Amino acid sequence: MGIRIVLVNEKNLEILERDYNLLLKRNHNLSLIKNIFENILNNKNFKSKGKMFNLVTATWNPVTGCRYECKYCWARSLATTKLKNSHRYINGFKPSLNEVEFRKKFKKGDFVFVSDMGDLFGSFIPSKWIRRVLEHIRLFPEALFLFLTKNPLRYYEFLSEIPDNAILGATIETNSDQRIELSRTTGAPLVTERYLAMKNLEWDKKFISIEPILDFDLEIFSGWIEDILPFLVYVGYDNYGHNLAEPLMNKTMNLIDRINNDVLVIKKTIRSAWFETGK
Repeated sequence: MGIRIVLVNEKNLEILERDYNLLLKRNHNLSLIKNIFENILNNKNFKSKGKMFNLVTATWNPVTGCRYECKYCWARSLATTKLKNSHRYINGFKPSLNEVEFRKKFKKGDFVFVSDMGDLFGSFIPSKWIRRVLEHIRLFPEALFLFLTKNPLRYYEFLSEIPDNAILGATIETNSDQRIELSRTTGAPLVTERYLAMKNLEWDKKFISIEPILDFDLEIFSGWIEDILPFLVYVGYDNYGHNLAEPLMNKTMNLIDRINNDVLVIKKTIRSAWFETGK
């Protein structure tokens, strides 16, 4: 099968079409990173308010709760302990639509993490709830809204309705379905399904959270990130002592080195794996 060649300029410099498209995507990502940071830094009231992500200026929870029952979920733990007597979590971590949240307004320069206390695009969330959220953020085109899910295939249902100021993200902790299944770490869709959904997602602002990072195959996992080509990747270890199937720290640093040329990598909790002797 032949590979089409792209002629870049009058000197007939030839590069493969795939490489040319990759260069265009990287340039787009760099421009996007620049614009996002400029908006945040020019926001005089900027103060990180994100428990998960330090670039976030606000969290907004129009929908809360989740049924994936991830072993490491800090949100479920918070809802069922410190917040268990609050009105919102009186029934535990049951998915809920929170009407009061739709009174909130956002301004230029805001970087808002939507539903950090749940999974808005989980298979258990009614479509009408998601549409209600999308309609609200459409009212604030000068703010950015960050979505994160373990069910990115559901983005496809709403692609024609998602505003341009949305960043679509997915959590992908490893490349190994087997590691997830054997450890019973999460009841979410398998990581292979999440990868394929993000790889094929036609959206220009994609984000990947590798947190909490689980052991992985370096060549395959770094290839996944290259295939998805997000503009932003967060990488971090578990913060809550769950003794997960973690990779050695050196392996994690090798992954970061591999993907750092293509995307903005933000390192969160980077430490030795809990089982590393003498660490």
